[in-house]
Amino acid sequence: MPEQPPYLRIADELRQRIAEHVWEPGDRLPSRAQIGQEYGVGENVVRRAQELLISQGVLEGRAGSGTYVAEPRQRVRVVRSTAREQPDGSPFRADMKAVGKQGDWESLTDAKVPAPAEIAARLGIAEGDLCVRTTYEFLADGRPVQLSTSWEPYDLTAGTLVVLPEGGPHAGAGVVNRMAAIGITVSHAVEQPEPRQATAEEASLLGIQKAAFVTHIRRTYYSDQGRPVETADIVVPVAHCEIVYEIPINR
Repeated sequence: MPEQPPYLRIADELRQRIAEHVWEPGDRLPSRAQIGQEYGVGENVVRRAQELLISQGVLEGRAGSGTYVAEPRQRVRVVRSTAREQPDGSPFRADMKAVGKQGDWESLTDAKVPAPAEIAARLGIAEGDLCVRTTYEFLADGRPVQLSTSWEPYDLTAGTLVVLPEGGPHAGAGVVNRMAAIGITVSHAVEQPEPRQATAEEASLLGIQKAAFVTHIRRTYYSDQGRPVETADIVVPVAHCEIVYEIPINR
């Protein structure tokens, strides 16, 4: 069996000390040099161990101050299910209300954006075809907990009241309800979640450490005719949120 990398061993040691209350929430850890000397490893090994624990929400780094034991924080539950689409409300707001938080979001829409190659492939259109792109920052009690970038084919909604996802009489109604308003029935969605590290921009927007772990979900909605009507990249920080999939059973 391969030997455990040194930084993982140090991360386990630090995690164990916290579990045994050697260090309490809010305590500042010794310097990397001190920890490295104690365990016989270099400062770079300690740095990697601490970065791992920061990405997992166990530690937190404070610029110019050091590394501290993070305060316990309830992870926000994010439920993924097309069955939760509501005609008169937001599933995200309902999820936040269930854990005693106020759910809201900020958005920015750009119309007639040429589709990049990957987005075009997901939407079944040609690269460069025009799309409506909307970026979202979802908030729980004013704190960012999820990012999303949504793409819809411009020719699908052009000239209708739902061309702007967050504008007009159907603003904020969600993809399923907005498409229904123009006679398109959304039959299903496909989601592909995968873990990765946050980009610098994502980390800044979400208030997490650079390279912290996130779950990246590629979601595409399809009409009952099999046409992709919307695709989105959803980014959820692992340390702050847990993702739960709700699977409806048809009988």
